[in-house]
Amino acid sequence: MALGSGLSVNEMGGRARTAARGLAVLPGGVRNAALHAMPAALERVRGELQAANAADVGDARAAGLAGPLLTRLEITDKVFAYMKARLEEVSTLPDPVGRVLEGHIRPNGLRVQRVSVPIGVIGMIYESRPNVTTDAASVCLKSGNAVILRGGSESLRTNVVLADAMIGTAATHGLPEGSVQIIRTPDREAVTQLLHLEDDVDVIIPRGGKGLISAVARESRIPVIKHYEGICHLYLAEDAPSEMAVSLSINSKCQRVEVCNALETVLVDAGALGRLLDPVVEGFSAEGVEVRGCARACALMPSLVPATEEDWGTEYLAPVISLKVVDGLDAAVHHINTYGSGHTDGIVTQRMSLADAFVAGVDSASVLVNASTRLSGGGDYGLGAVVGISTDKLHARGPVGPTALTSYKWVAYGDGHIRD
Repeated sequence: MALGSGLSVNEMGGRARTAARGLAVLPGGVRNAALHAMPAALERVRGELQAANAADVGDARAAGLAGPLLTRLEITDKVFAYMKARLEEVSTLPDPVGRVLEGHIRPNGLRVQRVSVPIGVIGMIYESRPNVTTDAASVCLKSGNAVILRGGSESLRTNVVLADAMIGTAATHGLPEGSVQIIRTPDREAVTQLLHLEDDVDVIIPRGGKGLISAVARESRIPVIKHYEGICHLYLAEDAPSEMAVSLSINSKCQRVEVCNALETVLVDAGALGRLLDPVVEGFSAEGVEVRGCARACALMPSLVPATEEDWGTEYLAPVISLKVVDGLDAAVHHINTYGSGHTDGIVTQRMSLADAFVAGVDSASVLVNASTRLSGGGDYGLGAVVGISTDKLHARGPVGPTALTSYKWVAYGDGHIRD
């Protein structure tokens, strides 16, 4: 299928594979110089970008897109500044390629090392957010990978302007042709073709709603790094300081309700119910959040909406939260491991032994102690931009930054060593 670039998806795959081989041996300083120049490149196309984004937003609004989905599509001055800052930040991060991860000398004198290397070619499939275009391209280049971008049809014009600015800058600074490519058609067949390029693409990273990620995981012949949902919990232990418990509950839920690390269920220890239930519920109510409580919570506060079994496994992405009373740490951990999505979960407690037991018991990519679930992002962890969050256990887990997009090779140095 011909694309706006004149290349088929298959041709883009071959081009990316060739570029990846060149990137693998390119000094980190060359990649960093290209990344450092990209904020200025975005500034030069700002007028074109604003026009493209206005057209995308107008079409999306006419098609009935509204609320958070429409908000994610818009490149405001704040979003534009964020995009440039992320590019600059990524350029200053330590080089994730060529690190000696471990090493030792064998009894026979053979020197063995495990060294980080790029994965190769990344296929990035995403919806709505144009900033993913710059985040994904920068993280892939930082880690020495080539990338094929396929954004949502609703942001196609915007994504192409952003990608072209980065492609031009990469070429000017000596990066191999094909290091960054973008699929320039809204045709969904292009996605299917990308997912079938197992000879040229090493990993697929989808970023968007559960429907998109499920479809990609089903169709792909290539390994996928993904997370389906963010069903995040905060356990308020018996000794949780009241002010901190309320503050972290409200921030975890209300700072941005539509994101994947927003709080969806708060677990209140039965031993703290008398002092925490009222202020926590009142705090949510003051923010316009509907609270759906378990039977024990509703018995104490009849104004709560009764929670159903379905609520415990729901990612609301809206001003709604479920609340459950639990009898101690084990019950909290059991509930989280039963209904959670393995994304981000937290505890509020003054006892480090309790916190340690919670961290060990909860099977999630990010576990926070006395901190908002909203702090489980790449920027908060010092990773710079990320291409997404992974709840998988193989290869990458949690925020997927430059280091997560590397693999490793074993290197052995001898002096004429042979096997006896």
